[in-house]
Amino acid sequence: MALLLLLALLTVCAATPRDLSGKMFTFPQQTNTAQVRMTTSRQNLRAVTVCLRSFTDHRRDQSLFSLATPSGDNQFLMFKKAADDRLDIWARNHWSDFSGLNYKINTWLSICSTWDAVSGLAQVWIDGKPSNRKFISSGSNINGPIIIVLGQEQDSHGGGFDIKQSFVGMMSDVHMWDYVISPREIQNYANLFISFTPGNVLNWRALEFQTTGRVLIEDEQWSIT
Repeated sequence: MALLLLLALLTVCAATPRDLSGKMFTFPQQTNTAQVRMTTSRQNLRAVTVCLRSFTDHRRDQSLFSLATPSGDNQFLMFKKAADDRLDIWARNHWSDFSGLNYKINTWLSICSTWDAVSGLAQVWIDGKPSNRKFISSGSNINGPIIIVLGQEQDSHGGGFDIKQSFVGMMSDVHMWDYVISPREIQNYANLFISFTPGNVLNWRALEFQTTGRVLIEDEQWSIT
């Protein structure tokens, strides 16, 4: 009974929202364990917008954002390919590549991606600049139970991690909405000095999460030019 009470208390503590304003997650090395698992009460998504800021010096394949359910490990995935200018977006286990992007290493990037279940269209925005809009999958929502992971790419619901796909770098300001936010809001997000409407699925200013392995929570390091 005492052990069950302790586990319950630990679960409550882990689920307490935390304001990470001015903070970042640092993933300092390749592993198949280090991750941030985020919690949301939203379990039916008719659309998705994910925005985050990332910094890495790796040119290899790596996962930026991984959302899985028992029916599919790539329900919504932002996956950076080794090619400098290519980002793959997955929705409902289908995907499209977005190429010709101004994706730079060793610099902070604002990256947003959107998908809508009605139209099936997806789009990527890098530093407030849009890609082409492409069809991925339509007709079905993303239904839970949802597991969202930073730092690893899920090849099964909550696991199946590959060290060669792990994210190495820094990540901050992760927000997620259950609708496609407007281009103006995306551009506001990309601008560090303009306010925007925080995510209603994931909100960096009230984030429920757990870290596993070597993941550091540090003060942000912005390079303003």
